[in-house]
Amino acid sequence: MNYEQTIDYLYRKLPMFTRVGAVAFKKDLHNTVAMCERLDNPQNKFKTIHIGGTNGKGSTSHMIAAIFQQAGYKTGLYTLPI
Repeated sequence: MNYEQTIDYLYRKLPMFTRVGAVAFKKDLHNTVAMCERLDNPQNKFKTIHIGGTNGKGSTSHMIAAIFQQAGYKTGLYTLPI
């Protein structure tokens, strides 16, 4: 294969989420649910609080973690600067 053929082959084999345009759109969570099932649904094995929004996520998450720690719970806090 030459370079162009190789790139074309690789893009045809890539997962749907790496494609662009209408072919990339998935209107459901079928693939996500299937992946979770394949991994034995790890999301059901621990309790989490997911905080989303525009402003105040860092402050809110740290406050919630502190409240749970004071109540005697073991907590883990993971944040991303997005």
